[in-house]
Amino acid sequence: MSTRDEYVQKMHELLHKLDAEIDTLAARTGQVEADVRDEYHKQLAQLRTRRDEARAKLDALRDAGDGAWQDLKAGVELAWEALGEAVNSARSRLKK
Repeated sequence: MSTRDEYVQKMHELLHKLDAEIDTLAARTGQVEADVRDEYHKQLAQLRTRRDEARAKLDALRDAGDGAWQDLKAGVELAWEALGEAVNSARSRLKK
């Protein structure tokens, strides 16, 4: 397995874990007051959008030629970082 394939596999595993985290956060929205529930649903929708964007970048990286994948890797990592920050923000808001 090439380094690129290993990287893509690792990132897909992380995205799978993130899906589970988003599902956990979504389940918690039923426990919050109705007046803030809409805000949580909006934030979860944004998380899912960012997750989908990260997945699309990862798919582009997987399909890229040997010379281009290193360049695309930086975009995947930026998307992953933004997604991680969004998940942490949502997690902290739902704990309140």
